[in-house]
Amino acid sequence: MAEKKTVIVTQVGSPIRRTKDQRATLVGLGLNKLHRTRELEDTPAVRGMINKVAHLVRVESGE
Repeated sequence: MAEKKTVIVTQVGSPIRRTKDQRATLVGLGLNKLHRTRELEDTPAVRGMINKVAHLVRVESGE
């Protein structure tokens, strides 16, 4: 069985003075404080969320 691809997302920017939808996107990704890291499944939905807040997060490929 093939392993699911993942991405590692780390919040590097503050949500202060950002729009409500960008803040909600960070919460949806499991990020709500600076330097929090989450390993998420690499799906089109997650990629879309990452693209929306790309200026606030750092993305690395998972294994």
